[in-house]
Amino acid sequence: MRIVSLDEESRRDILDRLLRRSPNNYESYNETVTEIVEQVRTEGDRALLEYTNRFDCESIDASSLRVTEEEVKEAYARIDQRLLQTIRKALGNIRTYHEKQKRYSWFDTTPEGTMLGQKVTPLQAAGVYVPGGKAVYPSSVLMNIVPARIAGVEKIIMATPCNRQGKVNPAVLVAAKEAGADEIYKMGGAQAVAAMAFGTESVPKVDKITGPGNIFVALAKKAVSGYVSIDSIAGPSEILVLADETANPRFIAADLLSQAEHDEMASAILVTTSRELAQRVSEEADAFVKNLSRKEIIQKSLDNYGYLLVADTREAALETVNLIASEHLEIVTKNPFEDMMKVKNAGAIFLGEHSSEPLGDYFAGPNHILPTNGTARFFSPVSVDDFVKKSSIVYYSREALEQVHEDIEYFAEQEQLTAHANSIRVRFKD
Repeated sequence: MRIVSLDEESRRDILDRLLRRSPNNYESYNETVTEIVEQVRTEGDRALLEYTNRFDCESIDASSLRVTEEEVKEAYARIDQRLLQTIRKALGNIRTYHEKQKRYSWFDTTPEGTMLGQKVTPLQAAGVYVPGGKAVYPSSVLMNIVPARIAGVEKIIMATPCNRQGKVNPAVLVAAKEAGADEIYKMGGAQAVAAMAFGTESVPKVDKITGPGNIFVALAKKAVSGYVSIDSIAGPSEILVLADETANPRFIAADLLSQAEHDEMASAILVTTSRELAQRVSEEADAFVKNLSRKEIIQKSLDNYGYLLVADTREAALETVNLIASEHLEIVTKNPFEDMMKVKNAGAIFLGEHSSEPLGDYFAGPNHILPTNGTARFFSPVSVDDFVKKSSIVYYSREALEQVHEDIEYFAEQEQLTAHANSIRVRFKD
């Protein structure tokens, strides 16, 4: 891995390079995605099935698009029993964590005769997207469905690509059943996003779409945003490790590669004040890559978006961490909890040498659907909040309104909105 001395110029160059990975910069795909979305919107099943036959399985039709109970039972028969038990353990941890996020309606009253409050209502229907291209992701099934289920969403549908034989991976189907999906559809890509956003003859329309996917999925979510809500427009995976001379270079190298294997465009970065550590991490990473099954993908990721950044000071290192605003941040320093308090921008933060990023991907409980490409500056992980909406509640008695009506009328008149003022005034005219 390359070692770079961190200064203003190198930091700016790296940030510019990382931002090129954003879905917002893939204009060459926009026309294709827009065409797919528009055709599914206007032609429904006909377009959805045409694209599904072209990209996934030629034998899928309206009668086989939805996964049947028999197919789910078959998946349970085929899944390795240890994997089933592992899914159930992870599901318990994820459910326990997300239960703590649940929101409740509240109302406050006063003796003057007012009541103000907030009514929390679950979305009626949610669509979750689970990728199925370069790898299989039952973990993403759990992370999508569990918060929606806890929020109280009435109907949860899942879209995931099938293979050329029209089958969905058994682990994905079992995870969906265990987590509580109501309906599962064999569809992927931009056409699946469009189908959930607008509805077709076979696929119900939803209120929100969540979940990661490739560039076509990301751009399709962007295209339908406004017709439905979305979580965020996810880019390639990324990890940033903040470490000092006390860190174990072998652990850090392994953690960096755990994200580099996702995608040729994945980003893996170390920020440290120790050049010696950077050198040792580079050596360990090179040794690991030779023996890993996805070494071609990992090497391309490291060549394009892998960096070992050496900062002069701890302050400069922390400033870089906040500027990059990584999806995953590991803090492996002498005082990780102290350093964590100075981090403002990160999707998920892992503290200490035994809290490696895959712990969050699979098992700990917090959601692994996270903001990428610097959007951790303003986006959050998927949570129960993503699947509820909040309504403001206002009640004033006549007596309470009488005490403030002149202030409201004056305020409205200052904005030259006389109908607003009149709406209040008529209640106190003889």
